[in-house]
Amino acid sequence: MKKEARGRKTGRKNRANSMRKKLIEAAKKAQKASYSPYSRYPVGAAVLAESGRIYSGCNVENASFGLACCAERVAIFNAVSHGEKKLKAVCVAAKSARPCGACRQVIIEFALKDAEVICVDWQPLEKKEHVTYTRTSQLLPKPFNPSEAGL
Repeated sequence: MKKEARGRKTGRKNRANSMRKKLIEAAKKAQKASYSPYSRYPVGAAVLAESGRIYSGCNVENASFGLACCAERVAIFNAVSHGEKKLKAVCVAAKSARPCGACRQVIIEFALKDAEVICVDWQPLEKKEHVTYTRTSQLLPKPFNPSEAGL
């Protein structure tokens, strides 16, 4: 009986690691499509929807800097535009990758409470990669909560 339980645990762990790898690869691929001529800071992101589908996005800059959109939000909006409203995981890939404050708030709006956030500090020219994992609950202290606001 214990062997069988361990086997199930190992199977879940392998599936989770496989999904993490897929998310990371999708974020890296999206990064290549980045339009970042002003900052020269390409970012890619991928999200795992509750349905199991992966949606990606890249940062898109504009000469009017305030009109730029981060990769994380592009990926999330891509998922939402396909009818997905609940995310199980978010992955961002860039040099020193971390979601900005605006992205953190958007992530909290759509991600499940225990959703995983994967940050891939990826420097392909130097062949360096460092991956960190956290949960959405750790991203933003005291976020704006629409349900608490009566929305």
